[in-house]
Amino acid sequence: MTLTEIGQVVSQLLFRAGAIHVSRKQPYVLAAGWASPVYVDCRVLLGEPELRHTVMDLVADYVALSFPAGSFDAIAGAETAGIPFAAWLAERCNLKLRYVRKGPLGIGRNAQVEGGPVDGLRVLLIDDLTTDGGSKLAFARGLRMAGATVEHILTIFYHDVFPGADDRLTEAGLKLHALATWADVLQADLDGRLSIEDRAEIERFVTDPVSWSMWHGGRMTLPPR
Repeated sequence: MTLTEIGQVVSQLLFRAGAIHVSRKQPYVLAAGWASPVYVDCRVLLGEPELRHTVMDLVADYVALSFPAGSFDAIAGAETAGIPFAAWLAERCNLKLRYVRKGPLGIGRNAQVEGGPVDGLRVLLIDDLTTDGGSKLAFARGLRMAGATVEHILTIFYHDVFPGADDRLTEAGLKLHALATWADVLQADLDGRLSIEDRAEIERFVTDPVSWSMWHGGRMTLPPR
């Protein structure tokens, strides 16, 4: 299976799982503060055995196609939804497992990284979804401060429409890998799972998400680099 085929299958899986929610009248507010007519809930892939087995097959295929064997010493899951995906992948690859918070806990050891030390380890960071990349910078920073080498992030779905997101990650020495993006989802919807009206609204959003968010009460500017 090619990376393009993986994107299509993941998108079909998201539709099948009921992970794509559209609301034209009452926009969603994404975690990064952007207003959006559509919400992609990758967490529904965690709940049912068939769904999670299928998506983890696709994650494992993506990793095998994208990275040489032995590229990583550990898999780190981003809190919270990235943790189970990371755990299943670490088990399949027989690698160390860690998880990372957006910031130190503030109690106990005040740790940001849990599961054991990462000093000197090459770590693949995994999360369920990426919007504008802001939280990924925080996760990678925490791992690096603990001594890990972090150059790659793997996410199930990426809102690849916010200008500057890729540049921010690249400037931080990070490469984002996404199993599926909006292009994959819209291509996978050619059989009409979305209504004509819903698809048109999504297309307006992905064409200019910053303006769409501003006019619908959400964030108006990209976060600082």
